[in-house]
Amino acid sequence: MSKRRPIHWVRDAVLAAVGAAALVLILSRGPTQAPEGPSITAVSWGGSYGRAYRDGIQVPFAEETGINVGMEDYNGGLAQIRAQVDVGSVYWDVVDLEMADAMRGCDEGLLEPIDIDRLPPAPDGTPAREDFYPEMQGECGAGMLFYSTVYAYNADLFPDEKPTTMADFFDLEKFPGRRGMRRVPQVNLEFALIGDGVPLEEVYATLDTTEGLDRAFDKLDSIKDEVIWWEAGAQPPQMLADGEVGMSTAYNGRIFNAQVLEDQPFVIVWDGQLLDYGQLGIVAGTPRLEDALRFVSFATSAQSLAEIASRISYGPARRSGEPLVTTHLATGVEMAPHLPTSPQNLARALRNDLAWWVDNQDELNERFSAWLTRRAR
Repeated sequence: MSKRRPIHWVRDAVLAAVGAAALVLILSRGPTQAPEGPSITAVSWGGSYGRAYRDGIQVPFAEETGINVGMEDYNGGLAQIRAQVDVGSVYWDVVDLEMADAMRGCDEGLLEPIDIDRLPPAPDGTPAREDFYPEMQGECGAGMLFYSTVYAYNADLFPDEKPTTMADFFDLEKFPGRRGMRRVPQVNLEFALIGDGVPLEEVYATLDTTEGLDRAFDKLDSIKDEVIWWEAGAQPPQMLADGEVGMSTAYNGRIFNAQVLEDQPFVIVWDGQLLDYGQLGIVAGTPRLEDALRFVSFATSAQSLAEIASRISYGPARRSGEPLVTTHLATGVEMAPHLPTSPQNLARALRNDLAWWVDNQDELNERFSAWLTRRAR
């Protein structure tokens, strides 16, 4: 049975404020700002991933179709999409979503249905429905990439013994120093239990109990005073480079690009990585639906997915995309060892239980926010 609760009144107030801000922004976007010819707005995560997205998809799509693509960045979530739909003025068209948000957005009517049979087949003619990995298929989204949240450390700050396990991330005595973590309950709760010795296959069953949740928050409490919270994916590599933190949770591709493009002394610890899935969704009510669908079809072709994966180390959502990913375009580095879906990296991976988060997100957002305001025990 779903544990989803009615939306809390505080969230209503926040969303009302967001909606008002969105309406002001909508009204401020005058027609003089619109490019000539057809155009859509695609929203993604910015930083090194945003650059890969732009170079691998946005620019080639515009050149092939003549449809201009404006890019905007965000930090995830559904609040801005919800606000646009609620006020009836949709100016985002295609949004790069975490899978759990794609599922919730579909349930709430915030996203347009996407028929997988309208997406392009594999290069050998295999239908899209057979080519996309099953976990990448959803009613309102088209699969993009496998990515993972890992933790990484700055090797210069650990000249002797090196962290190798999730338990090490939580061991301030053995590995002192600040930690970076994303300011959300997702991943942090899973990592806390893994770091506390819960077997991977028991993590979500443990979180599904009152005692298990308490255990996860207690583990987070043990390092809370040393945590610097991040919100945007570009922050952890910068925090590590500046020495602001010694270790940080991060998206694996952001760390990879810092390693190979900036020669940063970062090391990824794959133990306990949380493997996740990204989808493209179309905002419900967009007046540019057909152009948005053309963009999604282009972006989720095997070649387009490989174009991104050859620029940042995220695995394609389609089987046919994998053999197209060989080396990093800018440096020639072999990509296979750096993909979260490579066998050696999957050995100690936890797959995100999206249905669990859809059912528990609201409750845990509230609890996590309250926990942040309390002093560690």
